[in-house]
Amino acid sequence: MLKKLPYILLFFLCFGIHENIISQSDFKIKKGLIDSVYSSVLNESREFYVEVPKDYNPDNDYKYPVAIILDGEFQFNALQIVHDYYSGGFVPEMVLIGVSNAKNRNRDLTPSKLDKETAPPYLQDTGGADIFLQFIEKELLPYVEEKYPVSTYRTLIGHSYAGLFTVNTLLKRPELFDNYLAIDPSMDWDNQILVRESRDLLSKGDYKNKSLFVSLGGQLHMSNTNITLDNVMKDSTELTLFARSNIEFTEAVKDNKKNGLQLYWKFYPNDLHGTIPLPSVRDGLIDLFSWYQMEHINRFNDPETPKDELSTIIKKRKQKLKEHFGYDEPPYPAYLLNTLGYMSMDMGQPEKAFMYFNFNTEYYPESANSYDSLADYYEAQGDKQKALENVKKAYAISGSDYHKKRIETLSGK
Repeated sequence: MLKKLPYILLFFLCFGIHENIISQSDFKIKKGLIDSVYSSVLNESREFYVEVPKDYNPDNDYKYPVAIILDGEFQFNALQIVHDYYSGGFVPEMVLIGVSNAKNRNRDLTPSKLDKETAPPYLQDTGGADIFLQFIEKELLPYVEEKYPVSTYRTLIGHSYAGLFTVNTLLKRPELFDNYLAIDPSMDWDNQILVRESRDLLSKGDYKNKSLFVSLGGQLHMSNTNITLDNVMKDSTELTLFARSNIEFTEAVKDNKKNGLQLYWKFYPNDLHGTIPLPSVRDGLIDLFSWYQMEHINRFNDPETPKDELSTIIKKRKQKLKEHFGYDEPPYPAYLLNTLGYMSMDMGQPEKAFMYFNFNTEYYPESANSYDSLADYYEAQGDKQKALENVKKAYAISGSDYHKKRIETLSGK
């Protein structure tokens, strides 16, 4: 259906806005849906939280990247907020999974077992990270992939001990995820055992096409405010071990650039350990998906940009996304291509309009609206026959009364 959008700047204003898709399906996914899976590896049931993108339509088979955040009972909201604000333009639409670590957290997230005779009471059960990773790999991921619309492109996010677990997973099983976001990770664990192991693993491992974001909070010393980022590595007390371990690990990553790992590191001087997750999730996802962000918006906003140049930009972006995701992905959301098509029609640029509408039917062949919009183009050009052909394609998908009546109108009935 024709929508009047007279200003090309609407493309910029619409950047990142989601199209609401209403389906008659019973596939009921609500914000913060709680699901669970029984784990024979852990011998217990594990809850997790789920959110699918607003434009998810269960009537097609489109798959989204998945982001898994640990400590979901605390951290899932931060991931939701960032995704709600930044998806579509800065990061892709994703299925969000928040795994609960409310029970057996110390056991599941730590990579080595502490001596029970010297460990404090709350750290008597530790060292189960490898087993917990088996649960994620062999039970959680297969369950999520079967039940929810997720692709094989994955991001793992963790804070504190969960950040330690995230780094441990990257170092030892890098193939399981594409992106790793470690928020103020507890790299001081067990006398820096993972920092020490990382030097050998990073020098020998292959981390091509893997990306890591690491953050560090501003409390570098528990009581001495004179300790800064410039002098913290000169301090040898236990009270700076947490910060020094973080920095030592990131330096080890930098020293092994040949392994292909892309590192992003950020210091948050005004955040404490408890406040750092939200800004880290925001900055981390934006950095990890920097390649995803839309390019050449100014060329789309300029009505003088030649059609062939715009077509090249669209095709190059599609190829770029395929190289990163590892599978075909539409270069732009359907509603943006649709908007550009109608704006081009309003500006008297039918060739550009046809290009955008045609791309939409190519990239979204299961969308009735794509064919309906192309029918608008043909009808505006006076080609009722081709308009009718495309409305029939839309009707074959939607079965709606609107498309049925439009077929009758175009047929002269």
